[in-house]
Amino acid sequence: MANRHLSRSIVLQTLFEWDFKNHPEEVVFDILERNESEFAPGNEDIPFMRKLVSYVITKREIIDQIIEKAAPEWPIAKINAVDRNILRVGLGELLFGDHQEVPPKVAINEAIELAKTFGGDSSSRFINGVLGAVYKEIGEPGKDQISKRQKKNEEVDLSTIPTEQKAGALIYARRGDEIFFAMVHDIFGYWTLSKGGVEAGETAEEAAVREIKEEINLDITIKDKIGESEYIASHPQKGKIRKKVTFFLAESEFVPVTLENNSGGLDSARWFSLSEVADLKMYDDVTGYMAQAITKLVG
Repeated sequence: MANRHLSRSIVLQTLFEWDFKNHPEEVVFDILERNESEFAPGNEDIPFMRKLVSYVITKREIIDQIIEKAAPEWPIAKINAVDRNILRVGLGELLFGDHQEVPPKVAINEAIELAKTFGGDSSSRFINGVLGAVYKEIGEPGKDQISKRQKKNEEVDLSTIPTEQKAGALIYARRGDEIFFAMVHDIFGYWTLSKGGVEAGETAEEAAVREIKEEINLDITIKDKIGESEYIASHPQKGKIRKKVTFFLAESEFVPVTLENNSGGLDSARWFSLSEVADLKMYDDVTGYMAQAITKLVG
């Protein structure tokens, strides 16, 4: 059986040299071929290595955007070259790889092992924090494949984790007999709901109204509470954070929706008609909220 850890190590070495020397993209496969010949002659896993390098090169722009969203205190250029390329390898597998071949948890654990081997003292914690945050954002694919023993080891005392309150809204508007929903698009490729932090002295309703105005420039009227979600996020510097989000159903006028430039992690916003909603790529909880909203509005 091929040694995947060795293969990932060679990929990391290749990407580090390519990045450190600022080579053009087309040179990277020449570097990989040289490293394959020197460090893995006869390796059966050469197609896997080439595929992994291809993920990083062809998707580097969006991978780097995701790194900066998950670690906002660390612009991509300020992350050291080893950690930067370990994150690229890990995200390449996590986001674009075949999850049947390499389960997401395996991709994350392999990246952490690379950090322990090639990174600095804090590299493995940093890599774990960033990849863990992204894994949460994309809905934890394959989480049911985690063994009971792993789940037990990952249990934490929620009372010891700092809590961050957020609020958001599923926004609808009526135009004649039609109903439209305002959605925002994130850099992970999902249409989702506008939300933000609850500030000191605010209620969740007040926070939702303010955040929607600041993020997508809509004035809304809260109609109903449609749900709450809670999850544990891993911050690269702060560690684990317990995030509690309250979502409301809110009405707006059918006016142009514009995404503000400072909306971190989002790249688009628009209205969708009721008939268009079913074809959208949405997170599971957002799909549930949408179903509730449609039931309330049209039965």
